[in-house]
Amino acid sequence: MQLALEDRVAIVTGPAKGMGIAITQAFAAERCKIVMAGRDLDAIESVAADLRARGVEVLPVTCDVTREADTVALAEAAIDRFGRIDILVNVAGGTGPVGATSWQTSQQEFEEIIELNLTGCFNTMRAVLPGMVERRYGKIVNVGGTFGMRGRAGRMAYSASKWGLRGVTKSTAIEAGPHNINVNCVAPGMVDGARFRTKVIPQIMKTHGVTEDQAIERLASEYALRRISLDTDIAHACLFLASDVSRQITGVDLPVDGGWAAL
Repeated sequence: MQLALEDRVAIVTGPAKGMGIAITQAFAAERCKIVMAGRDLDAIESVAADLRARGVEVLPVTCDVTREADTVALAEAAIDRFGRIDILVNVAGGTGPVGATSWQTSQQEFEEIIELNLTGCFNTMRAVLPGMVERRYGKIVNVGGTFGMRGRAGRMAYSASKWGLRGVTKSTAIEAGPHNINVNCVAPGMVDGARFRTKVIPQIMKTHGVTEDQAIERLASEYALRRISLDTDIAHACLFLASDVSRQITGVDLPVDGGWAAL
């Protein structure tokens, strides 16, 4: 099956950290032209240099997705360089407080993660959609999370942000559909990586008095496939939803979680 993504112009937010790197590299492997948007330009440039060496056209852009002006400037920079925007992949996000109950979560902590995970996606979508509507073509992939599908104790603020993102995705899919624009959400479960190892696992170790390996095994046992997802698993799902192979799919939440959300 050919995804036919060559020469598509893709904006990827959060392209140089966590699963964002794998997603960026996956689109690069499909020969997309990539606009890399994030707050840490040094980190982005490090990834961009590697992609340029492989002949990929990249445009690093400093962008705080929580700032409307930054996202408008991002869309303008992409169009100035490449003439259009075909794909938006919203990866930028955070975890919020880990292990805190709803009543232990401060208003500031709650608002900060809502602003990053939900308002940030709203801002970038709002910036790129007018051009997509005008051209009658676009693919938007929001990276949500399965905690926004089932909820999770100790992760209320994060769950709220990702649950809200599902609503934004579905409503926008209905609105944008008549303009030949697909809007979908990839919902990762636990994804092995730096954030998983430094935030999630230590909390489980502390709560249950277990080793790192035991903590990982404890999580994996909740999944039908008995394994933790890799960042490449998420990247492949994003490629699928950004391609015309999935042209008749819109407004969906696609769990990539080894079967946790289904159980």
